[in-house]
Amino acid sequence: MYRRGQRGLGVICCFLLFILVFLSLHLNVAERMLTSGHLQLGLLLFILPGAFASFISRRARVFGPLLGAMLALPLCLVIVHTLITPTRSFWQEIAWLCGAVFWTSLGSLCFLTVKILRKRREDEKKPAE
Repeated sequence: MYRRGQRGLGVICCFLLFILVFLSLHLNVAERMLTSGHLQLGLLLFILPGAFASFISRRARVFGPLLGAMLALPLCLVIVHTLITPTRSFWQEIAWLCGAVFWTSLGSLCFLTVKILRKRREDEKKPAE
């Protein structure tokens, strides 16, 4: 059965992972992984929080990661304009973060697509009764 404590697990997971990916990109930690070092390529890393949060969630597999990313967005804006020296204007940073939310949602949708395709494949392999 579904427990009450697990409802927000996907939201919390996506919230924390979104902030972690954001900080790793802004502090140039992820730059070592990327060959060109452009932050635009780093946006693809935001697929991971959405996919993982969708995996963790039970019911809200799309809405949970989206809500977690949307809740992390204002905190990331505060972090970049108080703790980190901003490299872009305020509006450019908002546009970049909205793109990050899009990629996070796309990650959750990709996880669901893979899950549905695996289930169909397993159903096809079962012998007809």
